Amino acid sequence: QVQLVESGGGLVQAGGSLRLSCAASGRTFSTYTIAWFRQGPGKEREFVALITWRTSYAHSVKGRFTISRDNAENTVYLQMNSLKPEDTAVYYCAARFGFLEVFGSQSYPDWGQGTQVTVSS
Repeated sequence: QVQLVESGGGLVQAGGSLRLSCAASGRTFSTYTIAWFRQGPGKEREFVALITWRTSYAHSVKGRFTISRDNAENTVYLQMNSLKPEDTAVYYCAARFGFLEVFGSQSYPDWGQGTQVTVSS
């Protein structure tokens, strides 16, 4: 089990950028799949991106968002560029032990508290 803490959310204009951070506890962080999910107002939680030894992205963010990890710092980042109003949501990072590309939120036992991202038009 890992504890996760997100940061970096905020208010930004359309076309702007934000970088989210997900800081994790635990000495085996490097062996975890880390994913970002988001939940917009009135919407279900949806997959955004994940990182194992490689990365995967939702179609809606591919080419605009980049997920990366720094195992020495036990941190995963989500660089978000060319933000759109429809990217407005609470963003959560989630973790599961082992490298496996799974995209359903139910597959991740460990979650952070979320960070709000608001994109104004």
